[in-house]
Amino acid sequence: MRTRDDGNLVLFLLPYIAIALATAADLAAGRPLGLLPLLALGPAFATLTGGMLHVATVGLLSLALCMLLSVYDNLFGTARGVTALIAVLGTSMAGLLATRLRQRQEERLARIRAVAQVAHRILLRELPETPDGLQLAVSYSSATRDVQIGGDFYEAIESRAGVRAVVGDVQGKGLNAVQRASVVLGAHQVAAYDEDTLPEVGMCLERAALRHFPEAAFATVILAEVNADGTVTLLNYGHPPPLIVRRDGTSYFAEPAEPALPLGLTDIGGGHPTPYRVELDPGDQMLLYTDGTTEARNAAGQFYPLGERASLLRTPDPTSALEALRSDVVAHTGGPLVDDAAMLLLRR
Repeated sequence: MRTRDDGNLVLFLLPYIAIALATAADLAAGRPLGLLPLLALGPAFATLTGGMLHVATVGLLSLALCMLLSVYDNLFGTARGVTALIAVLGTSMAGLLATRLRQRQEERLARIRAVAQVAHRILLRELPETPDGLQLAVSYSSATRDVQIGGDFYEAIESRAGVRAVVGDVQGKGLNAVQRASVVLGAHQVAAYDEDTLPEVGMCLERAALRHFPEAAFATVILAEVNADGTVTLLNYGHPPPLIVRRDGTSYFAEPAEPALPLGLTDIGGGHPTPYRVELDPGDQMLLYTDGTTEARNAAGQFYPLGERASLLRTPDPTSALEALRSDVVAHTGGPLVDDAAMLLLRR
């Protein structure tokens, strides 16, 4: 199997291969034809991935061979010979300039990625230590290439009422979505510790969204509270329903009795969501996820069949189970995801 290192080696050697082929072609064609301008391919190819030193080395080699071959072809000092030298020199100089600009852009992107990774660690914190009898695992896939941050979010907090978790999806993309996600998470981090009931936690999130979201902006959110006896209280703000996977392999989606509006839109009517409950016995699991998972499409436009893939979550290690599910989602699409996808797995 071809590796990335193999590809890098080919790109590194490509300028020298081009120079060798251009030299061989010039020698084979003979003096009258004179294929010296082909030597400019060397520095042109070096510009693709090489650094300044690499481009300069290839450029000097091409220039030296161009001078030697122009003497061999009796073209040194002639219009054709000078034109070939100018072509090689000009390509080398342009390659150096382009390489410097590319390196600056790569450095800028590297700084952006570093900042994004720090923001990701701050926004999406590590899962807490959970009480005996409960396991947690998370998976996050950003649709933004090479940057693990987006508008989807998750969090789990151990409170006096039990483990309280939230998974949500903010409308929009980019930094605006990240800022709105931070509003919801910030409110949850306070309310999950302080409030006695899950509806009170939800009210705190509603107030934060109405206070800080711009008009018509919203976030779908599902809140879960897991008690020591396996009773799970759910509060759903327009979010995809949790997937419940029983120990015997059967599964279903825990739909609320009535749909509710997302956070940020609750003031326009429709009331607040009604809490509902599910029971998790030992060996049962509950998957909270965002629509980047269920709305991932394949080439035929078919959505990812999450319910049919529930068996992937039966892997003994919950983290490995989520990774298997994430890999299956990517395989279904046949390429990178077009939307962020967050998943939080709770297993008794």
